[in-house]
Amino acid sequence: MADFFWFSDEQWARIEPLLPQDTRRMPRVDNRRVLSGIVHALKSGVRWGDCPEHVYGPNKTLYNRFRRWAERGVWERILADLSGIDGVPSKLFIDSSCIKVHRTAGGAKGGALAHGIGITKGGRNTKLHAICDEKGRPYVLLLTPGNTHDAKVAILAINAVPPSDYLVADKGYDSNALRSWLIERGTTPVIPSKSNRKIQVEHDRQIYRQRNVVERMFCRFKDWRRVATRFDRNIKTFMATIAIAAFVTWWL
Repeated sequence: MADFFWFSDEQWARIEPLLPQDTRRMPRVDNRRVLSGIVHALKSGVRWGDCPEHVYGPNKTLYNRFRRWAERGVWERILADLSGIDGVPSKLFIDSSCIKVHRTAGGAKGGALAHGIGITKGGRNTKLHAICDEKGRPYVLLLTPGNTHDAKVAILAINAVPPSDYLVADKGYDSNALRSWLIERGTTPVIPSKSNRKIQVEHDRQIYRQRNVVERMFCRFKDWRRVATRFDRNIKTFMATIAIAAFVTWWL
C-alpha cells in the first residue's frame, strides 16, 4: 500500500480518542480504514468514486462520513484539541492566501458569498486566513470570499487565540487601529509600514525575517490538491478539508 495513505500506529493512537463514539448501535466500518481513505482522497485530489474500495472500503461510506462529520464540526474540533496541547507560542504569524474555486464548487444554496466565494482579478476565489507559530503549525484558520481585505478580518482571527508576545504580519496589516488593539492586548506588532504612511513606524527587523514561515505553511497546505483547488460547494465541507490537512500535516 505504498501508493496509498494510511495512519501509522502512532498517529492513530493520538487521533482515535478524539473521534465521535455515537455509533447509533449500528456496526461501523473500521474508522482507521475510512479516515485513511478520506485523507487519500483529499490529498491526491481524486474523486470519491475513484478511491480503491479494496483498500479503504465503500466510496459512499468515505464521502458520507466526511460530509456528516463536517456538518457536525468534528474535524475542526479534532484540530482544536490537537493544536491546543502546546499552548500559545511567544510569536505568531498571520497572512492569507487565495484558493482557486473550481467550476463544480458553484451553485450552493445561499449564494456564492455565503459560501466564501468572491470575484477577484484572477476569477472566483476563496481566501484562507491563517495564524501559525514559528514551526509553521496553524492555530487559527478562517475562510472568506477571495475579495475580502486581510485587515478586515485580522482582529477576528487574532482574537481566536490568547495574546502572544509578538504578532508578525506584512504591510497589508499596517493600520493604526490594529496596532493600537494589539498593544492594548499586550502584543508587540511586528508590521512594516506602508510606503505612503506619513510617519513610518519602526519594527523588529530580526523577527520580521522569520515571516516566510507562514508562506511555507501555505505551500504545504497546497500540496493537498483539494486544498489547492476548491471543489466543495459548501463552505463547511471545504473548511473540513482544510482542518484535516492541518492536523494530519502538522499535528499528528
